[in-house]
Amino acid sequence: MTGATLFLTVIFSLIGAVIGFFLRKKLIEGNQENVEAQGRQIIENALQEADQVKKEALLQAKEEAYQVKKEAENELKAGRQEIKDEQRRLDRKLDKVQDDLDELKKKSKELGDKEEQFTRREKNLSNREKELDKLVEEQRYKLENISGIGRDEAKQQLMDSIESEARMDAAKRLNRIENEMKLEADRKGKNILALAIARYAGDYVADKTVSMVPLPNDEMKGRIIGREGRNIRAIEAATGIDIIIDDTPEAVILSGFNPVRREIARLALIQLISDGRIHPARIEEVVAKITEELAIEIKEAGEQATFDVAAHGMHVDLINLIGRLKYRTSYGQNILQHSLEVAFLCGVMAAELGLDVKKAKRAGLLHDVGKAVDHEVEGSHAIIGRDLAKKYGEPDDIVYAIGAHHEDQPPKSVLDILVQSADALSGARPGARKEMLQSYVKRLEDLEKIANDFKGVEKSYAIQAGRDLRIIVDSQKIRDDEATLLSRDIAKNIEEQLTYPGQIRVTVIRETRAVEYAK
Repeated sequence: MTGATLFLTVIFSLIGAVIGFFLRKKLIEGNQENVEAQGRQIIENALQEADQVKKEALLQAKEEAYQVKKEAENELKAGRQEIKDEQRRLDRKLDKVQDDLDELKKKSKELGDKEEQFTRREKNLSNREKELDKLVEEQRYKLENISGIGRDEAKQQLMDSIESEARMDAAKRLNRIENEMKLEADRKGKNILALAIARYAGDYVADKTVSMVPLPNDEMKGRIIGREGRNIRAIEAATGIDIIIDDTPEAVILSGFNPVRREIARLALIQLISDGRIHPARIEEVVAKITEELAIEIKEAGEQATFDVAAHGMHVDLINLIGRLKYRTSYGQNILQHSLEVAFLCGVMAAELGLDVKKAKRAGLLHDVGKAVDHEVEGSHAIIGRDLAKKYGEPDDIVYAIGAHHEDQPPKSVLDILVQSADALSGARPGARKEMLQSYVKRLEDLEKIANDFKGVEKSYAIQAGRDLRIIVDSQKIRDDEATLLSRDIAKNIEEQLTYPGQIRVTVIRETRAVEYAK
């Protein structure tokens, strides 16, 4: 390449570079102007949009304010309407109150007028009453002068006459009602007792007042006595029962007040005789064994009795006492069987009267529970049984019925009378108690004779199988305070002259009767 060419090339290159520079500068400046124009356009658009938004916001705010104002005006209008309605109601009420007030004023005025009229009438009546009193007093004075009797005396005679007639009428009515009630009660009572007896069929009892042990031969008596009497002493010491060995062939008699101990002695002696080994050590062993077995048997007997009459929930000690009655007799009657019989009779009569049958049976079963320990505790078996039942948590009405079944305390409920009646039925029915007729009648005659020997006694009656002596005295000869002394003296003579089981109650009855006949 030549230099001119190279020079021209360089020149053209520079010129091209300068032209490119200016072209690029121009292009850049054009772009900047476009950008600025676009920015100004954006700002203007933004301002326009903001102004539009502002206008819209103002319009919306004005619209909401208008709505709020309109709602407030509506509420205010409604409130004013309610106030107007309430005002109208109050006006109506006020008008009504005003009318009532006017009416009250009118009635008050009328009442005032009537009161004034009544006052005048009362004044007139008072004046007339005074005049009448004056006239009555004058007439009374004239009547007193004519009859010769004062006012108080006449009044007293009139009151006496009226009282006498009233008492006579009351006495007649009372006597009629009493007779009617007695007849009705007697009829119903007989029906209930007859029904109870008919529905109960009890067995005849066996005599168990004496415990006798048979022997295989008379030689066994010597073995029972033992060398120098050591065997019989050991038996008596272990059982607490007296053994009587007399001339009775092939038998020994056991004597003791405690029926349970007597039964223990009887069973122990029977086992010793069958075993053949009779000496003090063996005797103590057999008695201890029999005592344990009998305790179980007593408990089972008591549980069976309570089960038979549905007397549930009874204390275990009370059940054991009931079981002990199995070995207790009265006039030959087994007390456990007697108690069951009384329970069943009480239940039958309670059912007829509409009473609690279970409670009646429970009271009947427990009525003689005191006899289980009456040989160990002082007092009547009824009171002992009452205290035992109370001790072991029986209900109060049952406790009281036990204590009242022989009237040791006065009966106060139908249950008390039921137990009394059932006890009397069970003891008095044929075959219930084994006793020779001659000795029974003789004892009753002796009781009545002792009572009749006292001065002032009109009649005497031995009842309840000789356990109760009722004495009727002359009220003109025996005073009330003397009746108490008389019952005590008769009871003391009975204790001194007669021998009897249990106790005998002596009741002295003194009464005054007025009898008149209408002719």
